[in-house]
Amino acid sequence: MNTLAEKIEPLARDVSFTEDALHVVLADGREISAPLQWFPRLLGATSEQRNQWELIGDGIGIHWPQVDEDIEVESLLAT
Repeated sequence: MNTLAEKIEPLARDVSFTEDALHVVLADGREISAPLQWFPRLLGATSEQRNQWELIGDGIGIHWPQVDEDIEVESLLAT
């Protein structure tokens, strides 16, 4: 019996912040957290600027237009 493993691309659905971390909720229910120190532009941004995010390509990435920051979800999973 052959079973094909279909690769499911991780897609972001929600973004939030704590004082020192970025949190991303994925479409499959997983949650990813990363230190803000990894993202100097977000670290230096105001709360208002951090909360002005947009999904790229239905969730393959996240974009913050006010601070010109883009993060791919796969790169968060790879670290």
